[in-house]
Amino acid sequence: MAALVRSDSTWVGLALHLAIAALVGTGFGLLAAHQRIRSSELLFWGLAYGVFWWFLGTLTLLPLLTGTPLTWSLEAAQAAVPSLLGHLYYGAVTAVAFALLHRDGQGDDHLRPRTLLRGLLSALIVACFLVLAFGVGAGARLGWLPAVAVCMGICYPVVFTGRTEGTGPALVRGTAYGFLWWIVVSLTFTPLMDEGALGWDQTTVAAAMTRLPPYLLAGAGIAAVFGLLGSLSRGLLVDDVRLLHHETSTRGLRVVGYGAVSGLLGGIVFGVVWYAVDVLPTVAGLVGARGVVAGWLVHLVIAQIIGVSYAVLFRGRSYDLTSGIGWGLSYGFFWWTFGALTLLPVLLGLPPRWNATAIAAAFSGLIGHLAYGAALGATYARLEHRHNPWWIARSRAEAARATARREQILGSAPALWILTVLISLTIPVLVGGL
Repeated sequence: MAALVRSDSTWVGLALHLAIAALVGTGFGLLAAHQRIRSSELLFWGLAYGVFWWFLGTLTLLPLLTGTPLTWSLEAAQAAVPSLLGHLYYGAVTAVAFALLHRDGQGDDHLRPRTLLRGLLSALIVACFLVLAFGVGAGARLGWLPAVAVCMGICYPVVFTGRTEGTGPALVRGTAYGFLWWIVVSLTFTPLMDEGALGWDQTTVAAAMTRLPPYLLAGAGIAAVFGLLGSLSRGLLVDDVRLLHHETSTRGLRVVGYGAVSGLLGGIVFGVVWYAVDVLPTVAGLVGARGVVAGWLVHLVIAQIIGVSYAVLFRGRSYDLTSGIGWGLSYGFFWWTFGALTLLPVLLGLPPRWNATAIAAAFSGLIGHLAYGAALGATYARLEHRHNPWWIARSRAEAARATARREQILGSAPALWILTVLISLTIPVLVGGL
């Protein structure tokens, strides 16, 4: 940092660093001023903002200003992994501090003991499922997971208290929540306790990648189960059954059909990637078949099933093409973690692909899952809007939909979409060369 002003003094570098941090923080304030000012909402904006400035600042502007050749190479990015983690912490702390300083006297909803209990119960359910399904039976070492999951479950309602959202958005939020816990526990707290130093070099981070998928799945599961338990309790306590939302069978079948068509189109896009990297024969092995043709058929069936699940989980959340692609990309990333790295190898009788080498080899699958998710989300948004366009406020339901679109934009949903893409881009940096 001091080299920017032709100095080699540590104190000069520190002063310049703080000045730049204040300037970048000003930019975050201008961005956050138009969002909902809550620490839980701004947290993901801060994480996305931090990763963005790692790309723009450390990898781009800093080499240009210091006269270092601008390479944008994998080697340069791997050397800057400590800076990446520092930027993530910077973004998170900046977001939380901004929310605290900007408080107008109206605090978050009261956190009740039963809400903490619901978070704890969610963590226990998810931890037991992961250990039994992918630990004991698949040979993965998940003895540490229950204790960490309990902490994640208790902290989830503390951070996101008062949040009511669908299961689909909760999965995406929980995946990002798990990524944050992986950084705090595996890359920061554990090395400090064991070695008295931060394990932020690329080699140590790559070794810790074996715990990233369990953290992502634990976070997603806790968020989803937490929301489902809340919906269940509200349903049991409602006296007026008219307050419960019921769908007609015709509309429900239409949702399933839209999901199947969207999944089929996304599966065709994804299948091109699978065909290029010769994975389709492996997919055929899920049903005991062989060959590319059988792999195509199995792949397209799975793609439609996932498409239907997307339609059920994210229905009414795609208010425009951007939000459709955003949720689709995020869902594709989740299925890369849960499907390609976890479920697929287990169904084939292999352990989960949770080590750095396997994750690096599965990067082409990540690209395919993101392409699948984008096509899935865009197609479903188009089909849904043809039947029920959100911008025509013909009834209270339509007016509420337009309001919900604005609430989504003001919340953390766009930050979650951006953060998912940025995390995907950093995967080869964290595991590259292995």
